[in-house]
Amino acid sequence: MDFKSQLINWYSNHKRDLPWRQTKNPYYIWLSEIILQQTQVKQGLPYYVAFLKEYPTVFDLANASEEEVLKLWQGLGYYSRARNLHTTAKFIANDLNGVFPNTYKELIKLKGVGDYTASAIASIAFNEAAAVVDGNVYRVLARYFGINTPINSTKGIKEFKKLATSLIDKSRPATFNQAIMEFGATQCKPKNPYCLICPFQNSCVALQKNLINTLPVKLKKTKVTTKYFNYLVFVDSKKYTLFEKRTKRGIWQNLYQFPLIETERSLNSEEFDLLNFESINFNSSNFDYFLYNEKDKIHKLSHQHLYTKFWIIETDQLPKEALPIKSLTKYPAPVLISEFIEEFNFEGL
Repeated sequence: MDFKSQLINWYSNHKRDLPWRQTKNPYYIWLSEIILQQTQVKQGLPYYVAFLKEYPTVFDLANASEEEVLKLWQGLGYYSRARNLHTTAKFIANDLNGVFPNTYKELIKLKGVGDYTASAIASIAFNEAAAVVDGNVYRVLARYFGINTPINSTKGIKEFKKLATSLIDKSRPATFNQAIMEFGATQCKPKNPYCLICPFQNSCVALQKNLINTLPVKLKKTKVTTKYFNYLVFVDSKKYTLFEKRTKRGIWQNLYQFPLIETERSLNSEEFDLLNFESINFNSSNFDYFLYNEKDKIHKLSHQHLYTKFWIIETDQLPKEALPIKSLTKYPAPVLISEFIEEFNFEGL
């Protein structure tokens, strides 16, 4: 039995029962693929269900506001995915009359859709023999064939795409693509793969040569920067606060946060006294403050580690754009902020 037949046979006996596998609807498949980019199934599944409940068609998603979409996305991270999702929904609904492109060549032109996502939608929804290559596929192919070309190099990307294309079962592209991704996700896992019960025991190069823990090879390109955030949580006697939208490009664009001052290091109370508030819309000198967390809350993103402190500032005077504290949960916010809102006792002030 060849590789593709053996893989599909494994899949037929071991595949998980997932809702997007019960449909050929391109809207459902596109939605699932965007959610599952850089997100595990167990985390993404509840969001998939919530999105389809709130937006059962691409027209419903297109008619939503970006703020509503970001709020429903809250907690998934990589928020550019949600913004691109909304932009593409509006394009498909308004420019294409709700009809999804049905080829890889056209799908890849959509905002937020790259090679992997276009291949997945084209094969699963439209039965096109477009090979998917994601992290799971890289791992399976690198181990099975013993390939040590770095998967995030230009050469590696081309090499693995060519190999996947040569292997795909052209009569069953949807099944093959889902099979190889499922195999990587549940059997040939990054750590502690189930080699003892693997159907490819006798043909896997990495297993034969003891390379399971060294393949696939990935170049270290990501440089992690450290930033120090000081959130200013203003509270007045009417239980109002300042909550503003991040409009600049970058992390958390269009999400809401408390006024932020970034510093070169973590501050103590004496150093906070010297901060200049000119960068935010607060001019009163009549206020008291205290530090909510003496120890920095560390929030790790793919390229940044944020060392964060929340400073509670009590004052009698806030600008007119201040919002009721009880309304804060209506706005889309980073997990770091939403967790603070949930745990902090505003009513106790």
